[in-house]
Amino acid sequence: MSFIKFITSKTFLKQIALAILAVVVLVILIMQYLKVTTNHGEFVLVPDLSKKSLREVEEIMEKADLNYVVLDSTNYNPDYPRFSVIEQDPSANKEVKEGRKIYLTINPSGYRKVSVPNVIQVTKRNAESMLKAVGLSVGKVTYVNEIGKDMVYYVRYEGKNILPGHQLPKTTEVELVCGNGNRANVSVE
Repeated sequence: MSFIKFITSKTFLKQIALAILAVVVLVILIMQYLKVTTNHGEFVLVPDLSKKSLREVEEIMEKADLNYVVLDSTNYNPDYPRFSVIEQDPSANKEVKEGRKIYLTINPSGYRKVSVPNVIQVTKRNAESMLKAVGLSVGKVTYVNEIGKDMVYYVRYEGKNILPGHQLPKTTEVELVCGNGNRANVSVE
């Protein structure tokens, strides 16, 4: 019975009311502090950095009071200038806070180099598939008098025979020299 009297007493109710008031005041003060320190409601629009050089990006980001981080370069894209921005995150025209980092992907200076696969003594059809798989393409196909019809005997680039493992820029066209199925002129005595 004394516990119920204590809970319903004026002293206990005053203490509860003061505790609730203190919590409400503390929450209001914290919310105001957070609003001031986080610049609540203040945003900056992310500029469009597509096709901009890093020098231009630096100037634009300084004016916008934003930071940037170059993540990496990607596969070469001929639609963009060399060493320019291909992608950005967050994207253009998004609202962000001042000082936010914008992550950039840069276009490299050119296609990366790939190794020519060993297509010697492989059929023309298989050689084309193997070359395409590494990013090279077949331009011209020349035939010579050799017994293996459509068998690759040489790979040429710029008129010179190249060996497997030779490094060429991706998307380069190579020439295949294949046999036409005729015997080479060999004299038998």
